[in-house]
Amino acid sequence: MLNSLTTAFKLDELRSKLLFTLAMLFLFRVGAHIPVPGINPEAFANLLTKGQLLGFFDVISGGAFKNASIFAMSITPYINASIIMQLLTVVIPHLEKLAKEGEEGRKKITQYTRYFTAVLAFVQAIGMTMALKGALVNPSVLNYLTVAITFTAGTVLLMWIGEQITEKGIGNGISLLIFTGIVSRIPSAMVNIGQYLKAGTINILSILVLLIIGTLVIAAVIYVQEGQRRIPVQYAKRVVGRRVYGGQTSHLPLKVNQAGVIPIIFASSLLMFPGQIASWFHGNAVADWYLRWFAWGGVLNSVLYALLIVGFTYFYTAVIMNPVDMAENIKKYGGFIPGLRPGRSTAEYIGKVMSRITLAGAVFLALIAILPNVILALTRIPNVYFGGTALLIVVGVALDTMKQIESHLLMRSYQGFLK
Repeated sequence: MLNSLTTAFKLDELRSKLLFTLAMLFLFRVGAHIPVPGINPEAFANLLTKGQLLGFFDVISGGAFKNASIFAMSITPYINASIIMQLLTVVIPHLEKLAKEGEEGRKKITQYTRYFTAVLAFVQAIGMTMALKGALVNPSVLNYLTVAITFTAGTVLLMWIGEQITEKGIGNGISLLIFTGIVSRIPSAMVNIGQYLKAGTINILSILVLLIIGTLVIAAVIYVQEGQRRIPVQYAKRVVGRRVYGGQTSHLPLKVNQAGVIPIIFASSLLMFPGQIASWFHGNAVADWYLRWFAWGGVLNSVLYALLIVGFTYFYTAVIMNPVDMAENIKKYGGFIPGLRPGRSTAEYIGKVMSRITLAGAVFLALIAILPNVILALTRIPNVYFGGTALLIVVGVALDTMKQIESHLLMRSYQGFLK
């Protein structure tokens, strides 16, 4: 791997892409330590004591949330806007038409997503600022607007950085920003574990159990992320002019985890709002009842969290993978699945296969999401934010980035990471 990296830096084009990516990620890390004017960072950091969900958001932002920096909201509004736009593409005919127009249509949808991100970020920033009125140095209307606009500008800047990495660098920019934020928290997490060990809160056995669980989770994530169900597809021979096309056997790859980490983000966002609103009304009977029975990390909350993830996995997979369109595309190019008639029978078969493998992927995502609660029960190490979801993101982004570097090296007849 080190030899491949050395070879990659010898190529002018690939070296410039890698250096540009590193420069943009460095800019992200610098911005994560620039505080927002008008906020008391210590009061803002107290939010992390209210549950593991906010701690997980702090991990994704690379500590920017805890530092009350300009990147405190991270890239989450852009992710939510992208998900909503994908769903609207299926519902709104105009967007569906744009999606089928090729590159120009996708550019327009991307532009709509940018505008929607800015609006969504500003709304979220207003809500966050209102919730943080106790942390504001001067709770005036002008200060509220200043803080909200600063949060919004930070998210928009992150969106621009991610798009620049995707266009001029290596890998998916948005994914690499989340990856960098998570990885940057590893040193501080190790320091915290060392302090717990020194204080006698935990012992060596707890750390060994944590390492074993982490290793098993990484292996499981790689296995599921790379897992595919390959449906054989036979293409008939076609004569066009003097040339003969088709006649070969191919396959239709269906990934086990087609939805990625999106269902977890969906479910966590949905569960976050009731708990956050209830926390503002301490003393109210209904709010106290909800916080007592549906506290983050509790049994009922974990069960509801897992069920929502399973449901969103099926929903999102159905949105991005349409068996009818897949069957029509196979038929369009003269292909067929052996033993099945083209058209409706093929679509029903693909839908049945997708339903089965999606169940495995959905259960895996649900187990990954509630893993921090399991780790806390087994190791007694508090505040384990670097759980299964973080590992899922880190491993998935690392695999995709390595594959992109591999493809660049193979195009120039160099040996890459994968053999």
